[in-house]
Amino acid sequence: MTVAGERLQAWLAGRGWEPFAFQQEVWQAVAEGRSGMLHATTGSGKTYAVWLGMLEALLGRYPPGRAAEPLRVVWLTPMRALAADTTKALAEPLRELAPTWSIGLRTGDTPSAERARQDRKFPTVLVTTPESLTLMLTRENARETLSSVEYVVIDEWHELIGSKRGVQAQLALARLRTFQPALVTWGLSATLGNLEQAMQVLCAPDPRPAPRLVRGRIDKTLAIDTLIPPDPGKYSWAGHLGARMKVPVVEEIERSGTTLVFTNVRSQAEIWYQLLLEERPDWAGHIALHHGSLDKATREWVEQGLKQGTLRAVVATSSLDLGVDFLPVERVLQVGSAKGVARMLQRAGRSGHAPGRPSRITLVPTNTMEIIESAAARWAARVGRVEKRESPEKPFDVLVQHLVTVALGGGFTPEALFAEVRTAWAYRDLSQAEFAWALAFCERGGESLGAYPEYHRIVRGEDGVYRVTDRGVAKRHRLGVGTIVSDAAIQVKYLSGKTLGTMEEGFIARLKAGDCFFFAGRLLEFVRVREMAAYVRKATRNKGTVPTWQGSKMALSTELSDAVLEMMQAAAQGDFFEPELEAARPMLQTQQRLSRIPTPTTLLVEAFQSREGQHLYVYPFAGRNVHLGLASLLAWRLARDKPNTFSISINDYGFELVSAEPFEVEPVTSGRMFAARNLMADVLASLNSSELAQRRFREIARVAGLVSSGYPGQPKSNKQLQASSGLFFEVFRKYDAANLLLTQAEREVLSQELEISRLGATLQRMRDKRMDFVPLRHPSPMSLPLMVERFREKLSTEQLSQRLDRILRDMEADTSS
Repeated sequence: MTVAGERLQAWLAGRGWEPFAFQQEVWQAVAEGRSGMLHATTGSGKTYAVWLGMLEALLGRYPPGRAAEPLRVVWLTPMRALAADTTKALAEPLRELAPTWSIGLRTGDTPSAERARQDRKFPTVLVTTPESLTLMLTRENARETLSSVEYVVIDEWHELIGSKRGVQAQLALARLRTFQPALVTWGLSATLGNLEQAMQVLCAPDPRPAPRLVRGRIDKTLAIDTLIPPDPGKYSWAGHLGARMKVPVVEEIERSGTTLVFTNVRSQAEIWYQLLLEERPDWAGHIALHHGSLDKATREWVEQGLKQGTLRAVVATSSLDLGVDFLPVERVLQVGSAKGVARMLQRAGRSGHAPGRPSRITLVPTNTMEIIESAAARWAARVGRVEKRESPEKPFDVLVQHLVTVALGGGFTPEALFAEVRTAWAYRDLSQAEFAWALAFCERGGESLGAYPEYHRIVRGEDGVYRVTDRGVAKRHRLGVGTIVSDAAIQVKYLSGKTLGTMEEGFIARLKAGDCFFFAGRLLEFVRVREMAAYVRKATRNKGTVPTWQGSKMALSTELSDAVLEMMQAAAQGDFFEPELEAARPMLQTQQRLSRIPTPTTLLVEAFQSREGQHLYVYPFAGRNVHLGLASLLAWRLARDKPNTFSISINDYGFELVSAEPFEVEPVTSGRMFAARNLMADVLASLNSSELAQRRFREIARVAGLVSSGYPGQPKSNKQLQASSGLFFEVFRKYDAANLLLTQAEREVLSQELEISRLGATLQRMRDKRMDFVPLRHPSPMSLPLMVERFREKLSTEQLSQRLDRILRDMEADTSS
């Protein structure tokens, strides 16, 4: 054992800690110079498994002296809150074992004075985000300052790998490996289904020595249970159990220590915060709200309250999903479906966040199908059916941004950079022609923007090296670095000037003076908008609306969908073996009596005739994104045979087609409508694909640097950004049809919004299943939620309630007679 090793052992022993076997396995791999991937339960000690191994290796090579070592370790995290927490954890052993070495934090929240200090001399260890690392690569002396980096750790790799931020990280790693070929890279994750591939994406192609996949196995109890409503009823639609679960949730919080109440979207978090206060006004000041739109100071206050255990409960969104260490948290409640097994496990790990402590998550269903989902999620977790995360393929907007980044950071020659970029997994199949297109686009704006000097962003010097020579281009690029694109945000402020957070411009634009809305847990009255700020005052009226944020609803994952069908199969055979299935028995038996229960081997199709016209219900259990594509495809194919107009409704379990004019169902029941032939062309023809692609192009244009969000204090409005990106979209379509950014927009619509590969696989599964076709006399429990989805768009809450009451009365009268 080395002297450094003895020091580390002594440091551990001084805290009464005994290393786990998986931690020692990581230390050994790091000592051998291997990159790798560590997959271990949340709260099991992943951070120290990697960090102590790296620290031991560094201490062996560079014994602590009087001065700090140059930058040796970059620790990437996906969230700023996680960055601050990680910095504190890494600093603990450093203080005793290498007191002269420094550690720093660099994110968008880092004060300018601290950034300036780092610019003069980087710390030995830097905790940062993908965006901040990319900004470091734009420095003229990037090679000089970053070539000393020997280790890179990417925390919560599952959170990054499937997004453009992950691609940005891949390109940054490729650049760092050019500076330091012996770079060692490790990824940390707790919830991934494709570990081998995730490690391949992270590590350099064909690395020597071979990377190591370490699976951390420790005895950690994970309890997954369900808060079953006392009377779930025979019917199921979104939200019908929601508010009724208020009292049971309050009772659970009262029986527990500090509790996290997770919701999937910010508007739902605002609603549940109000519901809890409505039930327990005395909890004001003892419960809090946390989501990404709230002011930074508010979020930090909440996080501090969680760490100190001074808050009884916090209602949160994914803003608290990741590995921030809140030891006092005993319970996690998940309101509504988590939509995926990985997300549920990630949130469960927020409780008992320490080795040996049990984690517990309680699922709170808001409709009867979610009761079944709860049993399915527990079963899927038990048998290890966790979702895979795939890296995007060749996003050209990220590539274009990277070329300008590298041109700023010392410059590049095309041959060398092409070879470097291809070492990033996302661009492993990048062709020379595609790279040449991206280069030409950055150099002269491609085929259609050559006349505009501001799009001549890189210039080839006499030495053959491409650089950025225009200061305006450099400034705009640095301000626009990153791949996180959201709609223009407006600050929400009191008239006194205090900031509450930010809201999307589209919501604020719909408000009139005097309108009231809930935000940051308060009922506010809108006063006016001035200079990209919405001014409000505390409202005196009792009612308000809840803000709606952009972004599509989460879709049920394939793994969880399949698990739900397994539960349905058991119920169809009369086996209600889980308490959740027993609670859902009235709904499932009513579904069986009026129709059939879907199973893994059957495809249920229902037909119904009402005053609105002819209804067709299909239940592929493939998630709402796929169902949107399937419903549009079927409607288009049916109308192609005989002109007709269809209304569409979707949820995670199936979709509804409604037509005032009668149509033949035989093409559906025979399976002809599920043919895979001409699938891509038919899907594009069935949707307003041009509008979908144009909407997608807005994000691509901003990542590629075509559209700027403005300067600090002078942001552009959402309307301006849309107009600018829309103009580029039309120019490229007319004069530069081969533009790869247009191709990317269409590809992202298909792959991300419609999940075309999953859609194709779903069609195949539908063809392979036995068809159960059932003409209905009344809406079934599974068809009713689809009706409700459609009614909500045109009926007020009161009208919807009356309509549902009538439908249910008629159904009960007929089925009981």
